[in-house]
Amino acid sequence: MTTQIRQQNGISILEPSGKIVGHSVSELREAILPHIEASDAPRILINFEKVSMIDSSGLGTLMEARAAATRKNGRMGAIHVGRHIKNLVVLSRVVNLFEHYDSEDDAVSGLSA
Repeated sequence: MTTQIRQQNGISILEPSGKIVGHSVSELREAILPHIEASDAPRILINFEKVSMIDSSGLGTLMEARAAATRKNGRMGAIHVGRHIKNLVVLSRVVNLFEHYDSEDDAVSGLSA
């Protein structure tokens, strides 16, 4: 798994690709947590378009990141959550932890407000 990170209007946009399972979960954690820690009110958008699979430890990392962002009055959003991931996210009820958007432009606008 690799994660591209870029900034747009004060929002950190993370674009992981591949499978978020096993040891790649720590790679995601190492990519996302510094962006949360570096901001007083972090705004994080995760684009799942290129993620083919996520396991329970990956979901745990997302929940950890969401909790860290919330403690700092931050917000996290998600776009392009594919069918494979959506089923697991809905079943585990993690779906309610993230703001969902239809496009990156909508997400940047929504998280900037």
